[in-house]
Amino acid sequence: MSPDRRPNPPVLSAEQRRANLLLAKAARIERASVKEAITTNTISIFDAINDPRESIQRMKVLDLLGSIPGVGPARAQLIMERKKISLTRRIGGLGAHQLRALRKEAGIMKLDPKQGSLVVMSGPGGVGKSTITAYLKNDPRFWVSVSVTTRAPRVTEKDGVDYFFVTENKFDQLVASNEFLEWANFAGARYGTPKTPVNEWRELGKHVLLEIEIDGARQIRKTDPTAKLIFIAPPSWEELETRLANRGTDSPERREARLALARQEMAAAAEFDFTIVNEQVEGVVAQMVSLATAP
Repeated sequence: MSPDRRPNPPVLSAEQRRANLLLAKAARIERASVKEAITTNTISIFDAINDPRESIQRMKVLDLLGSIPGVGPARAQLIMERKKISLTRRIGGLGAHQLRALRKEAGIMKLDPKQGSLVVMSGPGGVGKSTITAYLKNDPRFWVSVSVTTRAPRVTEKDGVDYFFVTENKFDQLVASNEFLEWANFAGARYGTPKTPVNEWRELGKHVLLEIEIDGARQIRKTDPTAKLIFIAPPSWEELETRLANRGTDSPERREARLALARQEMAAAAEFDFTIVNEQVEGVVAQMVSLATAP
């Protein structure tokens, strides 16, 4: 095929076309319902921004702002141009800077977003916390905190994405200036949760997820009694041993040390508000969402 030729679009059957039309109609109804709720001051625009339905995430921000009483299409366009947001931007494509800019826009928020929950997830190593976190990163209702650590990055890890990697001296400075919501020593390194972004994202209505160690969860319990502490447990101790053995990245000595630590961590489960057994990741994620969004 020559470079300037594009493949023909797939040919749909009559049944497929009907199904697509029904889906499109349902999406229009959902978007219209959300705009009506904003117009009547039933919800804020941040309730819509955090709505996980695909039809809402694909809704244009211009249409969302235009539905606010007293704003309308013309003023909505001016707001977006002033905030340097593309007029074709869809809700699901809004970045952190753009969300903060909308939050600060005077006069357009008829109802402020409800503060998001602080969700703390902990559990023994090898129980599947990272996999659960990866699922929730794709949920627009959640923002996953990125921890600061003094350990060296692994080959596949990126600074600012997986962790913020800092020196011991820098970590000391952050502790001294009270920049952490919590911090703790773990496996020969220090880890901490930056306070400012957690507070900012909660103010934007996002549920903030902290995947942290037991000591950090204990600190959160003291500083924020409203936080929801969730312990992830394995289906059985034998299953956890198998998961750690199958990692294949630890020496026998290191694996034994991990198991010894896991025994201590398992004993702390009673300190948490909720315990979820990780038998199936999708089921755990559904329970996490339910707990986070509960009043």
